[in-house]
Amino acid sequence: MVLYKRWCKSTKEKDKRKHYWTYVEKVGGRDDICDDLAETVRSHYEPLERIAEDVNRLGYKFASEILRIAMPDTAKGRSGDLGEILATELVEEEVGLRVPVRRLRYKDGRNMAMRGDDFIGAGYDKKGEKLWLLKGEAKSNKVLSKATVNSARKVLNRDNGRCTPDSLLFIANRLLASNDPDDNDLGRSLRDEVGLKSLRAGRIDHMLFTVSGNGPHSSLKEDLDAAGTNRDHYVVNIHIEDHQDFIAATYLEAEDLGDD
Repeated sequence: MVLYKRWCKSTKEKDKRKHYWTYVEKVGGRDDICDDLAETVRSHYEPLERIAEDVNRLGYKFASEILRIAMPDTAKGRSGDLGEILATELVEEEVGLRVPVRRLRYKDGRNMAMRGDDFIGAGYDKKGEKLWLLKGEAKSNKVLSKATVNSARKVLNRDNGRCTPDSLLFIANRLLASNDPDDNDLGRSLRDEVGLKSLRAGRIDHMLFTVSGNGPHSSLKEDLDAAGTNRDHYVVNIHIEDHQDFIAATYLEAEDLGDD
């Protein structure tokens, strides 16, 4: 689903393998994507066809209750989850890799943060032969600070910059359980990588994704300037001035399945 091109104006700078992307909302952009964003948020917690089945069996009121229980009900939980959701959608829309598993569907508790990499993009090179990964860290803050940026970069650099094995295995096993042969092939490639660790740094990109009320803090550009050149680095900021109100309104809309 295309969200960003309708929602935001973007500025994209590139220096060799370093990408600095900033987004600000267009006038009327939020209204344009409101319904689609709500549906996107729902889809990260439950398959849309399962929600439709709940509606058919129970009606809108009780189906909405099931969905609400799957979603966080704290401001912190919602902020963190929405950061991961928006990052996932940006990777698929703007980078062109798949984020093949909606991992928020597998949370142990609605307000608990999941362990492992925040998001992983996966695909193959231009020839469709060699595995290509993107390791991502998402931060959503009313006020973005240098400390938050430094913390995110530290996480990206862990495991020698590789995706954590448990995160890759989590994704691989779910793809191998799919009925889609393409999912199975990608799952097999990811599972092989857990064992072989054969990918060079040049085929494991990094993304530091931020959503904030104060816009792109100067530390973001400083962080990118200090990054190495052995892989693609994406540093991204989505500036949402009413950050907390936006999150609250997004979840309120997502929880409301209607009544007809």
